[in-house]
Amino acid sequence: MENLQKMIESLNLTSQIYLNEIPDIDLYMDQVIQLFENKFSSTKRNEDEKILTKTMINNYAKGKLLFPIKNKKYSKEHLILISFIYQLKGALSINDIKETLSGINEKIMKQSMNVDDFYESFLHLTEKNIHAFKEEIEQKGKDVNEEIRGMKENDSEELEKSLMIASLAHMSNLYRRAAEKLVDELVEEK
Repeated sequence: MENLQKMIESLNLTSQIYLNEIPDIDLYMDQVIQLFENKFSSTKRNEDEKILTKTMINNYAKGKLLFPIKNKKYSKEHLILISFIYQLKGALSINDIKETLSGINEKIMKQSMNVDDFYESFLHLTEKNIHAFKEEIEQKGKDVNEEIRGMKENDSEELEKSLMIASLAHMSNLYRRAAEKLVDELVEEK
């Protein structure tokens, strides 16, 4: 498939909020939204898409995806959790996210974990995931090309793209199902 590298680059896969970019002071909701917009705006599919809204944050708080907010201000720990929610919401239901983060929320409230270390570990894993993803996409492109060459009607860029889309969607479903299985195990352990 032509321009696979350009497509990968256009995804802006390295967009993340790093610990040194999270202020040590608590932020108001508008400041939180601005921070996320600044960091993730390049990942939007179109201009109308919202990265984070007041409604989303309020729903996360009401749904207990976040430990209680004090004085309408969001701490560094809240921002880390919102970053996790942002990453998880593309693959998991809100209920699955709540189950995934409930133990972390409890540990944060009890101050029994180093949230910064946990988040740094997540960021290191995302870097490794991006590298693996790029290699996997290249391999998928080769696999699709091979399959297309074996078809009678192999002259269509549309068929090639459609086959790549189907293959990527299938892989996404496999990863989502594995993540859901782990969420189920977390729930059973509780």
